[in-house]
This record gives sequence, structure tokens and C-alpha cells, in this order.
Amino acid sequence: MLRIRVIPCLLLKGRGLVKTTRFKDPQYIGDPINAIKIFNDKEVDELVLLDVLASVEGKGPNFEVIEEIANECFMPVAYGGGITNLEQIRKILKLGIEKVVLNEAAFQHPELISAAAAEFGSQSIVVSMDVKRKLFGKYEVYRARGTKSTGLDPVAFALTVSKLGAGEIFLTAIDRDGTMEGYDLELIKQIARAVPIPVIASGGAGKIGDFREATHCGGASAVAAGAMFVFHGKHRGVLITYPEADALKQAFL
Repeated sequence: MLRIRVIPCLLLKGRGLVKTTRFKDPQYIGDPINAIKIFNDKEVDELVLLDVLASVEGKGPNFEVIEEIANECFMPVAYGGGITNLEQIRKILKLGIEKVVLNEAAFQHPELISAAAAEFGSQSIVVSMDVKRKLFGKYEVYRARGTKSTGLDPVAFALTVSKLGAGEIFLTAIDRDGTMEGYDLELIKQIARAVPIPVIASGGAGKIGDFREATHCGGASAVAAGAMFVFHGKHRGVLITYPEADALKQAFL
């Protein structure tokens, strides 16, 4: 059995880290380098770093910040935010980042997925999907940090990006983001059953048991968490943490 990856997802805003709740109310978490040093010590599997302003404000990736982070990280890193062309991807990977995460580009420039997969390999190309549950339980893909409705069905969209060459799907349930109320298992099931590529579940993790449910019940290949790894206690004080290896091993038995 392949080892399940447990991935901290950090949100970059400017040069600082924030954490949102349902993609709103960003709370300052601290300096990304300090957080990464802690995750280095915790020997985390991978790290996802998403710049939440780059695409919304029409900016490209901040290569200076990306290089600083790549130089500090001991673990594989996936970066997303503001990517619109191959040259940016080329530069990001050369800086030491292992994967790029495409979101807005998947809507505006879907051909970039195929071109990037052809040049760098599908294993380097992740497409992130942000999904909301609508009235009567129907799901819909959203873009622009959850502010724009697309009218797209998540399963159809996932199949499309998979056929275009995406190597993984980073699936976030907007309604669960930052709540620590558990993953949206039904959403994960729908996507994981539909596509032949790994699905990373994101949005809602609050305890180790949630990781098991996302993989064993939902069919996710990996799990990501944000609030669970940066908040502590009912008042959500900032404390960077990561589960002990033995606890994770037991969770996935």
C-alpha cells in the first residue's frame, strides 16, 4: 500500500501567511520561512503553497519569495498563484519547486495544462478545483478564490483537466475551508471515482480521523490541511503543528 501523504497547505498573501475561513476573513499567521522551518523539523511529506492574491490581482508569481521558500524547504513543494504561461512554470521549477498548481489558468488557458504536462511531465502539474455545494446538494466549480460561479460540474471539470494532462487534482470544498468540521466526503467520492489521477482532499480537516475518512471512505490519494496545522484551541491561537509519525501511521492502518 502506498503511503498516504499528509500535506500542510499554506496561503501566501504578500510576504506573509494567512488562513481563511470559507475563503474569507484572512487571519495573519506569520512569516512563511518560520513556518517552513517548523515543518522541516516535523518532517512533513510535502507542502502546498498558494498565493491567494496573485491571480485575483492579475499579478504573476513572486519569484523572489518562491526562491526564498524553495531554499528553506527540505520537503517537496507545490506552488500555485498567478501562473499563466510556460515560462513562469519553467522558472518556478528551476528555482527548486517540484510541482506547480494551476487554478485560474485552467479556466483561461486550459491548453497550458497540456503544454506544461508535455514539457515537464504530468507529475509536475497539479490543477486545483474550488467547489461549493449549492441548493439541493448540487456541487459547482468556482474560480477567483470562490467569488465567481462557473456553472461547471466538478466531475466533468475534473475529467477535462485529467484528459488535458494534469497529474493530480487539489480538491477544496470552499464550505469547509478553515472550519475544521471534517472533509466533504461526498464531494471527494465523486471526484476520486471519476478520474484516474490522484485526488488531494482539502478543506475541513480538524483531526487525524478526518484524514482516514477522506482516504478510506472518500477515496482520496492524499490529504491537505491548513487550519488544523496552524491553529490551536477554541480561540484559534496560532501554533504551527503537525501530527507525530506514529499517530499518522495508526490512522491509516
